[in-house]
Order: sequence, then C-alpha cells, then structure tokens
Amino acid sequence: MLRRQFLRLSGALVAGALLAGCASPQYLQLSPERSAAVPQTGSGQQVTVVAVDGREREVIGTRSGGSMSTAQITVNSHELIPQLQAEAERAVREMGFNPTTEQAQGRPMLTLELASLHYGQGDSGQPLVDEARLEGVFRAIAKNKGTTYTGTYTSRRTQGYAVKPGEDTNTRMLNDLLSDGLNRAFNDPELGRVLAR
Repeated sequence: MLRRQFLRLSGALVAGALLAGCASPQYLQLSPERSAAVPQTGSGQQVTVVAVDGREREVIGTRSGGSMSTAQITVNSHELIPQLQAEAERAVREMGFNPTTEQAQGRPMLTLELASLHYGQGDSGQPLVDEARLEGVFRAIAKNKGTTYTGTYTSRRTQGYAVKPGEDTNTRMLNDLLSDGLNRAFNDPELGRVLAR
C-alpha cells in the first residue's frame, strides 16, 4: 500500500517537473562566431563598424509554439549585440581594414544589423517527433564615398526532437544558426569592395 502511494507520488512529481520544465521561460546567452575566411580587400584604412539590433522584440518564440505560452525564449539585445560587434570588428580587421567605433566625415562605415531571429514550431509529420524551426536574418550595410551597398543574409535550421530542447541545446542551435549568418555576410565580396573604394 505504501509502495503504491510512493510510486503514485513519485510519478506525479516527475510529471510535474516535466510540465514545469516545458512551461518555464528560457533566457539564452548567445555567442556566435564566424568561421569562414573573408575576402582580402583592405589596406589598413579605418572603417567605422557598428552592430545594431533591428528586431522588434527580444522574445524570439516559444518552446511550445503557442503565442500565449509561458515557455518564451528570449535573447536579450544588450548581451548579443556586443558579441556581434566583436565578430564584425574581427571580420573587418581580417579583411585588411582598421576597425573603429567612432564615426568621422568621409570614413567608410559598415553596419551589421540583426534584422530578425525567430524560433517556431514545425510539423515533422512523424508521431512522437516535434520540430523546431529557426530563422535568423542579418543585414549588412556598407557606405563609402556616396555609395551604399546592402546585403541580406538568411539562415534557416529545422531540428527534430522527441523531448523539447533545453537551454543548452537551444543555445547551441541558435549559435550555429547565427554563426552561419555571419559567415554568409562577411563572405560577401561586395562589402569589402565598397569599403575599399
């Protein structure tokens, strides 16, 4: 009798913990890194580099897919943008330029904008398997001597799962997604060409 009550209580606690885990919000600290080589176009010129957040909100989606869900996934701007700033400066330096955050009349300028970041629920079409659909969009704007070039770079990822991803898994997936976006952006030879004019 006691054993049955213990098992029932244990089952209720486990179920409650699982439900609480699914319903709890996640605040992800991302640190994406560019890994692809960049075109060599600079010869030591100073370039103003600015990273900005163009998203309308910091909540990128929910773990359950419902818009009213309490299981929101948040990526805070004040934590992510310094990471993107550092990566943009590193890329510009490897292109052969001298990055600075100070603006000056006539100095070439590169703006890296995180235009959108979305975490949605897909339909795997398989029983007991759900899908997370991730999409990130970067916009890079190069300005120099009256010329402006804007490139848009979209990365997508679909990940199937039987158990909803935890913070570590979601952090890893989103870092991979944004790292791919950074690779796409800084692999665009036109950015360097405009900055080097």
